[in-house]
Amino acid sequence: MIKIYNTLSKNKETFKPIKEGQVNMYVCGMTVYDLCHIGHARVMVIFDMVSRWFNVSGFRVNYVRNITDIDDKIIGRAIENKESIQNLTQRYIHEMNIDAEVLGVIKPSKEPKATEHIKDMISLIQTLIEKKYAYVANNGDVFYSVRAFHQYGKLSGKSIDDLRAGERVDIDQNKLDELDFVLWKSAKPNEPSWDSPWSKGRPGWHIECSAMSSHYLGHHFDIHGGGQDLQFPHHENEIAQSEAAYDCKMANYWMHNGFVRVDDEKMSKSLGNFFTIRTVLDKFDAEVVRFFMLRAHYRSPLNYSDSHLDDARLALQRLYISLRGIEINNVDIDWQHPLAHKFREAMDDDFNTPEAISVLFELANEINKNKSELLATLLKGLAKTLGLLERDSELFLKGDKKISLNIDEMILKRHEAKINKNFKEADRIRTLLLEAGVVLEDTAQGTIWRKE
Repeated sequence: MIKIYNTLSKNKETFKPIKEGQVNMYVCGMTVYDLCHIGHARVMVIFDMVSRWFNVSGFRVNYVRNITDIDDKIIGRAIENKESIQNLTQRYIHEMNIDAEVLGVIKPSKEPKATEHIKDMISLIQTLIEKKYAYVANNGDVFYSVRAFHQYGKLSGKSIDDLRAGERVDIDQNKLDELDFVLWKSAKPNEPSWDSPWSKGRPGWHIECSAMSSHYLGHHFDIHGGGQDLQFPHHENEIAQSEAAYDCKMANYWMHNGFVRVDDEKMSKSLGNFFTIRTVLDKFDAEVVRFFMLRAHYRSPLNYSDSHLDDARLALQRLYISLRGIEINNVDIDWQHPLAHKFREAMDDDFNTPEAISVLFELANEINKNKSELLATLLKGLAKTLGLLERDSELFLKGDKKISLNIDEMILKRHEAKINKNFKEADRIRTLLLEAGVVLEDTAQGTIWRKE
């Protein structure tokens, strides 16, 4: 049985699907006006891991991750670039998909765009107005009346009386209450807009996810996920909108991955410690980045630094080195094996990837002792459930680093020097290769090499 830490109840709960054998999961995706950063990467990798594990556990997974392709930042960036909003968003959706694929992230079942569901949003807003949870301001904006929803704050634990207006949204003179948030924004000059019963305009951010999750998964679904930064106000507002409109619980389980920090500081452009995925991938292999993210529990903060990535690279190398020279014809998992059972127990306990990965190292240690094809097959199979160790070990270890030296020729010369007892020359060649990023390993079958 899979247990999930539910942000709503603040407890681990046994997962019980609404429909037997099926998981309906919605995750808040990216706002596409720039390249994705490592915070986005964590969301993509974590919920890809969750989706993979549900699949391994025998569930059919309907995984929806939305794309916000209209908002203030997108409009501002398009004006700044002097290009159309459509060109801007399509370009960054394409770049986002490249980043996701490189990180081994399987495409969700659906990736709806906000602009494809304006009618759904208008219909939902109309329902909220009719049920007295929303009102139309004099300027054509529509606001949600926070105090009308008596359970507001149940996800974040925030009390309405303690909330400060400036903490959530800008103070707006058109609101009846400073806590209310916008559902529909009346059009400004030269901005994209759609017709509605209240004004020509565009939706607010929070209403998008309520409308799209309902469209694809129904009013009541299993799991809603996203980054911890979305817990309040975004997810709190989604609950207020959806549950007021549909008179039912929105999602049974709420999952939030922890923040990404950089050298123990919050990542932000103002601090100059803001990294795009592309910047990180210029330095580190994509599988190393994925491994680094999965070595930490998804709910814990993730502290990014070059030294931590280097440590992850060396650790991942250890796993690949254990598989070196072993022919593996399939990756079937023998779940009766004690270590496979231990791996499953870890993953079933709120997706405890650090503990699961420790099992991979137990297997690697045993393989290093006896080069067991059976254990190597198990290692590859278990790692594959996390999207790891899917490459040929030789290709990973030698990498794609361009090295001007003829490595095989130098290994041969070193071998000849050792035969002639010219150990000084042999050491010189080893040092020369090491300076070029090549590590030699002398084995019973001869000398092999790998990227440092």
